[in-house]
Amino acid sequence: SGGRYLAERAIESYWRYYQIHWPIEEHEAGRGGRRSPLYQTLAAKGAVFGSRFGWERANWFAPEGTERMDRPSFEGRPNWFAAVGKEARAMRTAVGLCDMSSFTKLEIAGKDAAGALQTIAANDVMKPPGSLVYTQILNQRGGIEADLTITRLAEDRFYVVTGSAFGVRDRSTIERNLPAGSTISITDLTSARSVIALMGPNARALLAEVSDADLSNEAFPYLSARHIPVGYATALALRVSYVGELGYELHIPAECALDVYERIAAAGLKHGMRDVGYRAIDSLRLEKRYLYWGADITPDYTPLEAGLGFAVAFGKGEFVGREALERQRAEGIGQRLCTFLVDDQVALYGGEAIWRAGRVVGVTTSAGYGHSIGRSIAFGYLAVGDAGFDDYELESFGTRVPARRSAKAPYDPDGKRLRS
Repeated sequence: SGGRYLAERAIESYWRYYQIHWPIEEHEAGRGGRRSPLYQTLAAKGAVFGSRFGWERANWFAPEGTERMDRPSFEGRPNWFAAVGKEARAMRTAVGLCDMSSFTKLEIAGKDAAGALQTIAANDVMKPPGSLVYTQILNQRGGIEADLTITRLAEDRFYVVTGSAFGVRDRSTIERNLPAGSTISITDLTSARSVIALMGPNARALLAEVSDADLSNEAFPYLSARHIPVGYATALALRVSYVGELGYELHIPAECALDVYERIAAAGLKHGMRDVGYRAIDSLRLEKRYLYWGADITPDYTPLEAGLGFAVAFGKGEFVGREALERQRAEGIGQRLCTFLVDDQVALYGGEAIWRAGRVVGVTTSAGYGHSIGRSIAFGYLAVGDAGFDDYELESFGTRVPARRSAKAPYDPDGKRLRS
C-alpha cells in the first residue's frame, strides 16, 4: 500500500541521513512494488534497475559476465559508464528500445476539455485531432509547475503524458486550475498502458517490420499521433523523442506489452537494436538541451528564462501565468539558463559552482557526460550580466575546470534528425 511504501522510505531517509551520499545513488527501501510487464524479460537481459515513484525502471544494462549493480564514484568513472556509452551511441547510430511504462498517462475528456486545457497550458492545444503539443503549465508568477505533452485524440478527448514521479502533482495542478463549472473527467491510465519507446535513425525501419501502418513523414510527421497495429495490439503511437532522434512511443494495453516487445526485439536484430536504460537517455537529452523538471525548470523559473519561449503561445487568449510573462517580455529577463561544455574528463553531476573572473556566478542545475559528443555538459542559470561570455569554470570536487558556454544545443541544434 501507499502507507507502507511511505513508511519504508521515511525510515530509510532517517537512517541514511548521516551516511555518505553518492552521486546518482538509488534508494533501497520501497522497491519492487510497481513493475512493468517487461520487468523479468529485461532483468534476464542484464537490466540494472532504479526506482521512480515506486516503479522499477532499467537504468542501464550490464554486459554478460559483469556485476549487475551500481558502483558509484565521486571523481572517477562509475562502473556503468562504458555500458551507458554503448547504449547512447546505439540510439545515435541505429535504434534503442526503452521500456517507459512508468510514464504518467492521463486521459482528459468532456465537452469543456479543450477550452479548459487551452486556459491551463501555456502552449496552444487547439490543434486538430492527432496533434501532439509540448507545453508547460505555469503559476501566476510565470514559473513552471509542469512540463508535459498533450495529444488531442478527438474533439473532446486529450491524452496527457508526464514524468513517472510527477503524476499526482501534475494532475493536481490541472484540477486546481480548471475554470469554474468545467465539465470534464480525468482518468489515470498509467497502470493500464505500457510504453515501448523506439529511438534512433533506424526506428522507422524497425517499426515497419512489425506494423503495416504508413510511417512516412507525410503520413506520420513529428509531433503527431496515430493508432497503428503492432502484433495483436493497437498502439497509440506518438511521434516524439527525448533524445533528439527519430522516435516513436508506443502506448499499448499492458497485457500486450510482452508480445509487442518480443516482436520488435526479434525484428530489431538486423537494425542494430539495443535495449537501453534511463542513464543513456539522460546523456542524450543533455546533448540536445532537453530540460528536466525539478532541476533545470521549476516553479521558480519561467519559460523565457529557461529558453522555452517557443512553447508559449502568446498569440492565443488568456492562460495561467500570461500576465507575468507579458510583463517579463516587456521588462526583460534577469537570468538565463546557459549550457556549458567541458573537455576535461571530469565527473559532473549537477550542483557544481560556476565561476567567472574569480567569483561564483551560479550553480549548475544538472550535468553529465555526452557520450556521442565526447564532452561533459552542464546547465545553469546566470544573471543576464554574467551570461554573455564564452569562458567559465566549473568546480568539480574542489577542482576548477575550464568550461565553454554554448549558445545552442551541442547536438543537432536545428532538430533535423527528429524530423527525418
